[in-house]
Amino acid sequence: MTSEPSLGISGTGALASYRFPFSAMACSCEILLFAASAEEAEAAAKSAIEEVQRIERKYSRYREDSILTSINRRAGHDTIAVDGETAALIEFAQTAYTQSAGAFDITSGALRRAWDFHHPTPRLPSAQLIQSLLPRVGWNKVDWQRPRLKLPHPECEIDLGGLGKEYAGDRAAVLLMHRGIRHGLINLGGDVRAFGGQPDGAPWRVAIAHPRRPDHLLASIALRDGALATSGDYERYFEIGGRRYNHLLDPSTGWPVEHLQAASVVAPMAIVAGSLATIAMLRGEAALPLLKSSAESYLLVDREGKVSGNLLR
Repeated sequence: MTSEPSLGISGTGALASYRFPFSAMACSCEILLFAASAEEAEAAAKSAIEEVQRIERKYSRYREDSILTSINRRAGHDTIAVDGETAALIEFAQTAYTQSAGAFDITSGALRRAWDFHHPTPRLPSAQLIQSLLPRVGWNKVDWQRPRLKLPHPECEIDLGGLGKEYAGDRAAVLLMHRGIRHGLINLGGDVRAFGGQPDGAPWRVAIAHPRRPDHLLASIALRDGALATSGDYERYFEIGGRRYNHLLDPSTGWPVEHLQAASVVAPMAIVAGSLATIAMLRGEAALPLLKSSAESYLLVDREGKVSGNLLR
């Protein structure tokens, strides 16, 4: 499933539309904004793109110089003091852990020792390997007293991949507004953060496609100020014996979840929309009370392809 902004927007009054495609966080990204001049648009977009790239560098688990790598290297040994930005993300993750009854767990990074969704020849890990890693998973085992963090075992890892992209979208929107941009949309691999609507008063239009039939649209969402995030079993996966294994892992079992094909959530901020969409994927129908109590709009596609949610209204 992908979420794409509507195209073909023309200039309005003294403002013209500008589009800036770029790549970050292993996906195709785009900034669409209205500005009074090309110079103003380029300067604003440059600062927003640099912010997305900064967050990617800082929180990538694949970079030797990232803060995440520094934290994981000290697992089982030393306490590490983290900066304010990282502490805020960890505390958001802790809240998501509590709200999801432990399903949203950033210590699930330890399970990547068993699962490789990038390998050219997919293979299932042994049940014994997964069982050996499960004791390394569990946010409740982590010593977190802001700003100090200690992971209890050398094989423990945290992974902020479930938050980083959406956080970057929110930060990019803030920087664009600080630069004087009043109408903009950031699309980071299908997760969208919009602000200001369009200058003529029309909303931004964002489409949600079916996860198994990308040419079939399930809904067209009107966004003025807010975000749409989608999580699904199609992002990173492989199939063996006709069964799909995706990258969303149940931290209690170590195996991929199979509740839903996809979940989309609209919320004021991308980080909120993204975490709720991920929680929905991890918990399936058990996430419905949380989605309903959050007062956010959502759309779910279950394992049989049935679509439900208040975004259909």
